[in-house]
Amino acid sequence: MRSVAWPRKARIALSLVFLIFTGVIFLDPARWIPVTWINVITWPQFAPSFLKFLVTGIWAASGFLLFVILTVLFGRIYCSTVCPLGTLQDIISRIRRRILRQKPLRYARPQNMLRYIILIIVIISIIAGSALLVNFLDPYSNFGRIMANLFRPVVLTANNTLAGILEKQDIFWLPRTPWKSYQLASLGFAAAFLILVTWMSAVSGRLYCNTVCPVGALLSLFSRISLFRISLDKQLCNSCGQCSKVCKAQCIDVKSREVDYSRCVACFNCITACPSSGVVYGIAKFRINNGKKKFEAAENGHRRTLLKALMVGTAFLSTKTFATRLTGGEKPTSIPEERSQVSSPPGSEGHDHFNKNCTACHLCVSACPTHVLQPSFLEYGVQGLMQPYMDYHSGFCNFECTVCGDICPTGAILPLAGEHKKRVQLGVAVFIKENCVVYTDETDCGACSEHCPTKAVDMVPYKDGLTIPEVNDKICIGCGACEYACPTRPFRAIFVEGNQLHIMADEPQQEEIILEDTGEDFPF
Repeated sequence: MRSVAWPRKARIALSLVFLIFTGVIFLDPARWIPVTWINVITWPQFAPSFLKFLVTGIWAASGFLLFVILTVLFGRIYCSTVCPLGTLQDIISRIRRRILRQKPLRYARPQNMLRYIILIIVIISIIAGSALLVNFLDPYSNFGRIMANLFRPVVLTANNTLAGILEKQDIFWLPRTPWKSYQLASLGFAAAFLILVTWMSAVSGRLYCNTVCPVGALLSLFSRISLFRISLDKQLCNSCGQCSKVCKAQCIDVKSREVDYSRCVACFNCITACPSSGVVYGIAKFRINNGKKKFEAAENGHRRTLLKALMVGTAFLSTKTFATRLTGGEKPTSIPEERSQVSSPPGSEGHDHFNKNCTACHLCVSACPTHVLQPSFLEYGVQGLMQPYMDYHSGFCNFECTVCGDICPTGAILPLAGEHKKRVQLGVAVFIKENCVVYTDETDCGACSEHCPTKAVDMVPYKDGLTIPEVNDKICIGCGACEYACPTRPFRAIFVEGNQLHIMADEPQQEEIILEDTGEDFPF
């Protein structure tokens, strides 16, 4: 009798749901998705959830813990259903099998030393306060960068083209979404990573998940002791190899009729592929006597592998020094904006907290309504590569906006109440008089003051009836509206010098409006 197929169908349905919804939150051109829904979608993602729990200590942020428990019970179902990068690899593998007609997969020896060395290095780097390796290797963050850098521009271009066509027919329900091309390094990394994963998936299925991915390596430790497992029935299995051909993890050895549970991603393809119902999924059975000795020998081998990986990882990190911060009108302006450090997003508390916890998934970059958040290159130093920073040439931080903190899945950007956010000082505006059109062209301007929400930039008397900007750094919040609005090129006459640590600006003074009493009911 043929094995039941419902576990595989349920897995496919769930994986497609998570893939679609996770992808949409990075592509949403009109920002139709509520913040609450975004948080629900990102909550189960393992690495962001783990980092957010470390930052906040709130159990509501412990989606990772749920999947640790589920892995102990049912195996690596996170990898087969929730992880969007895993589903993307499955789609690539399916295209390979159906279109390219390549040879089927077969059992491959595990690369335990490699994956556990990578896992140990990543864990030690997190303890050391660096998120750089998580940025490079986390599956969710890499999927986010692929969506934000490669697919979102295509979606927005199509959206704006369709909106333009509809507008000619007096139909305005589809809004245009302006956008700025992203940082070249981030775009290049996303493209290179997609090419790498495509190649690995086409050649060896879930090779990335079982050799490079730190989440897969960590969950493999728990899947070794999972309660429910895939196994080959010794009596029914005839070693035909059909299960091994469809095993995307290449973990079924039909010769010995053994399954490497640490690499099995619980896809259940083998169950439906078996013609003799020899592949079963159920509660693990631990045999005594010879079986017990074999089990203990295998576990001892795994322990030796982990110990060797720990020694190699520690030796690597002992010789590696983590990167430190790199500091550094009509008439064309000549004085450069000598900015020593950029501003980190509101709610990030400062560079140290942000660089330590941001995985550069670019969800905030996609959601930022003014496009001020852009992927960095070396603005934070090598340690903060691709992490978003406040690019005031691309936009400015809206005085009322708290979106980035509301949706950040890792806790790198913490939520801020509206009134509190209005006083968080990300940096301070610096005025370069020699670049200002009032000085160079002797003409009126005042764009910076007009756009300043706290009136930290005020126009004061200059000469011949002209006024010139003056900055009150005590009430400046570093939103960048002045820098974005400044018309001078190639260098702005005013720019924001970022704060290493965010502080609270003084409360702006409200001008008192005095109405003259004329005795009339309506004095105006």
